[in-house]
Order: sequence, then structure tokens, then C-alpha cells
Amino acid sequence: MLDSVDPFIGTLATDLPPRSGLAATWWWPKPQVGNTHPGAAYPLGMVSACAYSGAYPCGYGSYDLGTEGLPVPIRERHEASGFSHFQQSGTGAIRKYYNYMRVTPMQQPLDDLGATWAITEEEASPGYYRAMLDSGIQAELTVGPKSAVHRYTFPASDSSRVVIDLSMGGLQLPYGETVPLRARLDMVRPGVACGEITVEGAPLAVHIECDAPMRQLLWYDRRLMPGGSRLEFSDIRPTTLRPFGLMFVGPTEAGQTVEIRMGFSLRGTDQAEANLRADVGEARPAFDVRHHATRREWARNLGAIEVATPNAERETVYATALYHSLIKPCFGQDESPYWPMGGPFVFDLCTMWDIYRTQLPLLGMIRPDAAAGIATSLLRVAEEEGNFPIGYRMARGADRFSRQASALAHTLLADLCLRGPRRGGDVDWEWALVHMQTDLRRTYGEEYLRDGVAHPISHTLDLAFGYWCTQAVADRVGDATLLKQFAPLASGWRAAFDPETGLLLDSTYYEGGKWNYSFRLVHDMARRITLAGGDEEFTGMLDRFFGYGADPVRQPGMKPSPGEMRLGYGLNRFEGMNNEPDMEAPWAYTYAGRPDRTAEVVHAAVHQTFAASPGGLAGNDDSGGLSSWYVWAALGLFPVAGQDIVLLNAPSFSSADIQVPEGTLSIRTKGFREPDRDGPPQYVTRATLDGQRLDRAWVTGDRLYRGGELVFTLADAPSDWGRTDRPPSGSYEQHQRARARDDQRRTR
Repeated sequence: MLDSVDPFIGTLATDLPPRSGLAATWWWPKPQVGNTHPGAAYPLGMVSACAYSGAYPCGYGSYDLGTEGLPVPIRERHEASGFSHFQQSGTGAIRKYYNYMRVTPMQQPLDDLGATWAITEEEASPGYYRAMLDSGIQAELTVGPKSAVHRYTFPASDSSRVVIDLSMGGLQLPYGETVPLRARLDMVRPGVACGEITVEGAPLAVHIECDAPMRQLLWYDRRLMPGGSRLEFSDIRPTTLRPFGLMFVGPTEAGQTVEIRMGFSLRGTDQAEANLRADVGEARPAFDVRHHATRREWARNLGAIEVATPNAERETVYATALYHSLIKPCFGQDESPYWPMGGPFVFDLCTMWDIYRTQLPLLGMIRPDAAAGIATSLLRVAEEEGNFPIGYRMARGADRFSRQASALAHTLLADLCLRGPRRGGDVDWEWALVHMQTDLRRTYGEEYLRDGVAHPISHTLDLAFGYWCTQAVADRVGDATLLKQFAPLASGWRAAFDPETGLLLDSTYYEGGKWNYSFRLVHDMARRITLAGGDEEFTGMLDRFFGYGADPVRQPGMKPSPGEMRLGYGLNRFEGMNNEPDMEAPWAYTYAGRPDRTAEVVHAAVHQTFAASPGGLAGNDDSGGLSSWYVWAALGLFPVAGQDIVLLNAPSFSSADIQVPEGTLSIRTKGFREPDRDGPPQYVTRATLDGQRLDRAWVTGDRLYRGGELVFTLADAPSDWGRTDRPPSGSYEQHQRARARDDQRRTR
């Protein structure tokens, strides 16, 4: 899988081939670009490093700020002014965050710092990025968990320079810059410096080393400070900011390399130095050592899932989707600048309302240590800052989102809790219960308790499920009082629906309409379907939503007008992997006894909205949320987050092997044919798990995480498979009884 990854997928505007069938009827409201970058990254590491142009949204590329339609280019050529750190991955809007400590190799005077050079060649693979600038300088970047190593190859010159700018961050768009609040920079000894900037409330420290025989100088306002050994700024405002940093300068012969090693920490420069030592050891030069170690770690992570296909492009799409799923969030073990104790500090949970249904369950399956670390970090944030965040950046108190969703941490915690002591990680469940039940009373939770609903109405679904998830933890710790008290609150989701239409009530919705949110997989889907009028009526609503019998739609172009967007939203149509609010809706059919419909929709989405090209994503990757959907769907699996249910469907590969917490889950097929992008799907007609017949389209996550062999028999026409034995629905107690029956069936 490692050699099949293409980090350039998602970096350019969507250029998928024309859609056909169902996929042609789906409407895309969000920007048609993946918003990824190809820079060097470490699996769930703190640091990324990539060419910096200042473009939206991650600092790489050529696009202006955009929230809908095709992205708008702001320059004619692909260029960079240097190489920065801490980029986002796939998010839809980050405004001014990150891209700190830009490193610029140049042979021009310091006055030219900030100029851009065309990138004439690029190469990227997991943990490695290379760019050739038209200045003749080649840049190579690699990273460790908390470090970056730069290697620059210079042409001959009397005055080659590597300039490190500590004053810069964010994007070079209106109001997109980050200004440090205070800063300091010290020369330690020849070839060694350290510094710290406070940005967005976070103290980011760096330890810098350069082995080249070059002069080392501080600079301020693009003027050198010969003999200076320290810069310090206690109060910086946009009007008082003048660029400042460090420079290494000296003659170079043609082909001479200069290596810059940078260790980072949120706990001061001493820790930054210790982090660099831990990441690169004493090897000098260190680039190849660090690159090979990071490549090995990527091979280990990507090796968690292996798929079989003769199609190289499909393998590339899958491998890259798995790669994108493992870039964020960022783990800074023992790095929190906000509380003194050790343990995981996790940031860049930037779009938790996207990743909680796909990426977090994926981590729970292939990286359970990471899932438990995220849970512990979220609990610490709740204790120190007063609430669970649904988005958390390396930025103190900034953008604590609220309108998008509520109670998302509860879903992750329930997932871990329901897996049992062997798979739930080292989570203090008593501690978790304290914060889960307290958090449900805050923000929109108070309105829910008082009125029985909360607006935006989607929060009513969030909060009701939050109480259901908290019941799972109360049950685990033996708190019968809370278990009983939360039962009626968990059933309050029904108040969000209009019994006349079977849809959610009119309300304000985030990046969608009530149709996009009406097919969420609530914990009582049986009652949800009854509310809609029964299986046939519910299936008919889904058919309308997914465009059965509808005409193809025209996607928004560049700079779409408000009227065009209103008409698009008025279609009340599936957002087609361009956005995440309805990404679980294809599996709603399964609860109505129509897994054949799930197969048709998922086949169209998997094969027509992902491709092995820089424009191969239909929308923002959203920190791996979209890519994780593909990872699951192509395997023929889909997790129902927080409920310990995995729904089954026809896989897109003839076989796959997944390293799960207790062994290997092998997915095998009979009657499989290689899928055709514009052709019909295959349907499951029979399934077995470890040789036992499986007549239903679901299993518990607990069972899958034990490993075994799951075999699907496929055909070109649907059968009665999965129509009768529906996934668990109802109260927490009803779910538990269904799980118990599943255990009994396995032990017969």
C-alpha cells in the first residue's frame, strides 16, 4: 500500500469524469476541491511540512478563499515563497491558522524575502516532499513526530542563504495572516538557535540546527543584526509587526547540500531540543535516517489494511484514502501547554462533525491506541476548559464551534466503551461519565432540557444520542440512577421530526437542508421508519433523495450566484461525497430491509466520486472524514458510530485483510467481478462469518474486532439477503438485548 499512495490526490480542483446514473443527480454545495496538500507528514504526528504559497486553505497551491463551487485561481503559476510547517489537511476553512516558521532557501538579498519562485518539479510520498524551484534550488522535506528536517541543494553561489522567518503564519489573503503575540529568538552556539512564538494563544517553541559551514545571523525588518545574539518582543500588534528571524549564509558549490533540523514543542525550547534528539538521534546528516524511519512508520500504519485488485488506479485511490485518514489529528504526547500533566494532547480535530462517523471509528479499528488517546485528550480539555470541543486546534480558546453539532465526543466515548475492556483503551470511565453528563447540560443542552428540542434542530438528534451514549458509560460503571434517568432524554429525538412529512422540522441547517439531515442513523431506526409511514414510504423518500428517476443536475461553477445556490439546495438532493452531513444516508436503506438500494448508491459513490488524480476528490477531505468514508465503503463495511454496529454491503475488492485489535479480519468474496465505473453494482446474496451463515446485513463491531473470515457471495441481481433481520434499534436496553442475542448465536 505504501508505494501506491499519491499525496497529490485532492490538491487541485475536482476533475472527475462526467457522472452517470444516480451520481449525475447529486448536487454539490461545497467547494469542488479536496483542499489537501502533498507535504511531508508523519502518521498522526504534530508536524507537516510543505511548499508555502499562502493560498487557501492550507497555504499550498494557487486558490483564493472559497466556500462553494469551483475554486478560483489567484495566480497563473505554481509557486512558493518557502516551506512552512503545521499545515491543515483537507479542511474547508481555516482562515489564518498555521504555516508557522517558514524556511526559505535563496540566493537573493534579504530584501527579497517573501518573493515567490515557480515550482518546476514536484515529488511526494508518505513522509517525503521534494520541490525544484526555478531559482535552481532543490528542496527536500521530511518529518518526524515532532520535528522536520530540510535538505536544500544549491547551485554555485558566493552568497547562498537559508532564511527562517519566525514572524509569519496563516495565509496571504485578506485578513488571513497570523501575527505572533510575543516572541523571542536566541543564538545558542554556532549552527544552533532556539526560539518561541505565542500564536493564537499557543506557545510554539523551536530548536534549530544547521551543520553547514555558514555564518549565522539574526535579522529584523529584513536588516541583519551582526553580532546580535537575541531578539525579544513582548507585545506585537499588526501595526508594530516587523518580520524577524534567523539566517544561515555562505558560499556554496554546485550541488552542495545544506541540512536544517528543527524540533518543535508546545512546552518550551528545552523540550523542543529533546524532541529533536528523540526524532533524529545523533546521526549527521539526519535527513535519510529520519526519512527512512518515517517511511517505515507509514508502512506499518498503511499495512493495517491490504486490498486485492489488478487495477493500479483503484489501488492508488484506496491507499491514498487510507493515507489521508491517518494524517490528522495531531498527537503531541506530553505536549499540552495548557495543563501541567502528561498524557496525550490532541489538536487539529478540526472538523469533528465530519470525522466522528468515519475516521474516528476507523482509528478505533486499526489504531485503537490513537482512538483512546483522542478520548483521553478530549476529557482533559473538558476538565480544563469547561466543555467538550467539537473542533480543537493549536489555538487557545479560538473558534470553539457550536452551531455545527453537539455531543460528538460522546459518540467516540460510547464506541470505545461498548467494545469492552480489551478494546476500549485506557480510559477512566468514571471520569468520562462525570464530563459526559455535565457537558450535555451546556449550550444547546440547556434548551433541550427546558423545551424538549434545540435549534438548529439537528442538535436535538445530537443531544438525544448523547444521552444514549452516556447511558452506555453509566451502564459500564454501574450507575443505575443515571442509566434510568437518561432513558427518556435519549428518546427525545422524535420531537425533531414532523409527523406529517416524516422529515425533520423546518430549522436552520449547517451546509445542507432538512433532507440532508433527515436520514441520519438514529439509535431507534425502527421507530424512525414507522414515523415516516413504514418501509415502503421511507424507501420512497430515500429514492427521491438519492435521485432515482431524476434528471442529471448541473453543478455550481466558479463563483456561483446566490440564486444558483438556492436552486441547488432546493433540489433536496444527496450531496454526493462533496460534503459530509448525509454521508451515512446510503445505509438507511438497510434498516428498511433494502440493502440492494444501499449497494446501488454506494457503488455509484465509490466509483464515480473518487479518482487517482490531483482533482480526484469531489469535495473537501475534511481532515480525513471523506477519505475514511471511502476506506469503509470500499471494504463493504460501514460503522454506525457510537452503537457498536457495522453494516455490511458488497465490497469493491475481491478480498481484503484488516489488522484488527485481536487478529486479522479477512474479507473474501465469491462470484466477484471487477467493478465498472459506469456499470451496475453487485449485490450480496449470501454471507458467512467464520463459516456460520449470516443472513443479516450487520454485525457488532465487538465481533469484527476479534478478527475472522467474512465471506460474501455476490451476484448481479439482488436476493432476499438482509431484508428480514434488521440492525438493532430502540432504547439502550433494546440494543443490549440484541447484542446479547448476537453473542448467543455465535456460541451455538
